[in-house]
Amino acid sequence: MILLQVQQLTKYFGAELILSNIKLEVQTRDRIALVGRNGAGKSTLLKIIAGILSYDSGNILKPKEVTIGYLAQNTGLESDLSIMDEMLSVFSHLRSMEAQLRRLEEQMADPAIYGDSGQYERVTKEYDLLQNKFKESGGYQFESDIRSVLHGLNFQDFDYSTKISTLSGGQKTRLALGKLLLTKPDILILDEPTNHLDIDTLSWLEQYLQSYNGAILIVSHDRYFLDKVVNQVYEISRQHIKKFHGNYSNYLNQKAEQYEKDMKLFEKQQEQVAKLEDFIQRNIARASTTKRAQSRRKQLERMERMERPEGDEKSANIMFQIEKQSGNEVLKTNSLTIGYDNEIIAQHLNVYIQREESVALVGPNGAGKSTFLKTLVKKLPALAGEFSLGANVAIGYYDQEQANLTSNKTVLNELWDDYPSSDEKEIRTVLGNFLFSGDDVLKPVYALSGGEKARLALAKLMMQKANFLILDEPTNHLDLDSKEVLENALIDYPGTLLFVSHDRYFINRIASKVIEMSKQGLTEYLGDYDYYVAKKQEQKELAELERSALPVVEETSSADSSNYYIDKEQKKKERQKRRRIEEIEERIESLEAEIEEAEDLLCQPEVFQDHEKSLELQQKVEACQSEIEQLMQEWETLHD
Repeated sequence: MILLQVQQLTKYFGAELILSNIKLEVQTRDRIALVGRNGAGKSTLLKIIAGILSYDSGNILKPKEVTIGYLAQNTGLESDLSIMDEMLSVFSHLRSMEAQLRRLEEQMADPAIYGDSGQYERVTKEYDLLQNKFKESGGYQFESDIRSVLHGLNFQDFDYSTKISTLSGGQKTRLALGKLLLTKPDILILDEPTNHLDIDTLSWLEQYLQSYNGAILIVSHDRYFLDKVVNQVYEISRQHIKKFHGNYSNYLNQKAEQYEKDMKLFEKQQEQVAKLEDFIQRNIARASTTKRAQSRRKQLERMERMERPEGDEKSANIMFQIEKQSGNEVLKTNSLTIGYDNEIIAQHLNVYIQREESVALVGPNGAGKSTFLKTLVKKLPALAGEFSLGANVAIGYYDQEQANLTSNKTVLNELWDDYPSSDEKEIRTVLGNFLFSGDDVLKPVYALSGGEKARLALAKLMMQKANFLILDEPTNHLDLDSKEVLENALIDYPGTLLFVSHDRYFINRIASKVIEMSKQGLTEYLGDYDYYVAKKQEQKELAELERSALPVVEETSSADSSNYYIDKEQKKKERQKRRRIEEIEERIESLEAEIEEAEDLLCQPEVFQDHEKSLELQQKVEACQSEIEQLMQEWETLHD
């Protein structure tokens, strides 16, 4: 069923065209991602569909009975009610029905009505009808739904009588999301719902949305989240919209393939045009060939000329360099205690970071991750314990709140004042690399968007040339393209990294070590995010096995106990085997790609005629094939 259609929609802000000829369709159970650069018009389109903004031309068609629920970015729930009372307000109609059921039950118990068969029959009939309606509307499960959503959004440890007005901004944002989820509209519109969510809460939201009965229209810069949730992607670029089928990764592949295909068609047509123009120029003046030239000219005039395919819009250009190398030891903490105003948030924190390590700090909201970073950069004092930096360590700190930006300065002066020895051209070049060009550099900082402030803060960080970067949520406010540019810059960075992020894709690409912060302290995992998740799952399974085995060990013989440990060891080996199979398959895929690339080069005349180069490529192909054969033998052995 079609729930909503957007037809030829156009939107201006003053004289500036924001959206042009937008077409979008939402059907039942659709999961749609709206992607594009910051400023492309994604949030504007969501607000138009939600009825908050007007549009200049086009149509939006929606059946009257279709309901829409909309959550804007960073929208906090403002209420004087308690957490539970605010959530219960969503179900006021069910609570009214419940109260009516109680009144009817009292009437049925009234001797005067019970003794009157006609009146009693009328009341019981009304009660049965209302009870069926109450049940079908979810009357017996709405309180359970509330608790499930609150638990999923990390409010399980809260007193539900707590006043919402006393909560933090992030907590109010999560409650606004929870209240919207409980209303269960036909079309759920979410603008950056993953802000202020930790990794566990993100995983819960993914599962909730996967099973949601309505349609979902979502803007998010979290690639893991989009891959898990959506089945369609609409890209807004240069005021226009284009539809792709599949999740975010499929969209990237389709987009790249389409661009390559369009470019080949364009280049082929350009060759054809050049040949026709050359023939016309050489033959139009000759009597013997002028008719043929005129025929070619008509063919050229009738030809529908292709526009050169437009690639991606301009990206930021980020490169982090260091002034000088640090010693091998970069950071060491010894039983560190952190907090605010003598209120302890985390204690017994011990960590050791060496040069060129890339360390991700993860954990639930409120665990103390940002407090830990602020303590390391001496924005907060340590409450107990100590930490030390190694030789020649120079820290560069990125604050997720951009507190190091001065709101009344211009973009140009914000950077130039920190580096007065640089000339204006150099400063403008750096800002240009971060997409601040022309009059953009004269904007006051307070007028910048969240994404622009993030890019400015990164520009300042890049100029520092520090050898130890401490980053607190560096991908917040960045669009998907800017995230990728930042990732590539940090991968190439020759210094040491310690960062907090809830972006699982970002952690996977950057981290060589994951440190989990919890009430028990810090736990190290020597790998990327996927390795961390796998180890956590392994530990969970092991704990469950040990718990389930406890009564058996106490009541049965030592032989049974031995069987338990044998079984546990077998499961461990099975997991190791599965991981090795995956590694082999990935390596074979990589080797096959290398072979294909080498064989393509061997087909090129300039390479084929170069005997040394062709011999080198042939040897590479043979080496790859030999390794594939060995890997396939191992793969077959593991599958036996």
